[in-house]
Amino acid sequence: MSQQLEKKFTPKQSLVSAARTASGNGTGVDTLGAEEIVAVLDVGAVSGTTPTLDVKLQESATSGGTYTDIPGATIPQVTNSNHGLTVSYKPNVGGRLRFVRAIATIGGTTPSFTCAVVILVARPLILPAAAGA
Repeated sequence: MSQQLEKKFTPKQSLVSAARTASGNGTGVDTLGAEEIVAVLDVGAVSGTTPTLDVKLQESATSGGTYTDIPGATIPQVTNSNHGLTVSYKPNVGGRLRFVRAIATIGGTTPSFTCAVVILVARPLILPAAAGA
């Protein structure tokens, strides 16, 4: 009898939904046992003169520890003309540190972005084999 391997995605919020007018750090998300992570940026209202939003992922060995950038783990820049739901880079979690957080950097004149970042943590899920498989 063989088993089917699938992934179970658990959403964990790093940056809570809010109107942001300044740069800020998200909360660390525990990725212990993760096979893959996907960061999703959801942007609603945008205002200001030439507003920009840059989001990247950082990692740390502990939740309250020192975080460092994950190379290449950035979401394309959001402006007033291209805001909406964006799926981020999917960093390989092999060899990564346990906790991951999102960092939002906001620029422009009187910028405001209503946004949130959710990190989907994928863990393997082994299901029973389908009948006759």
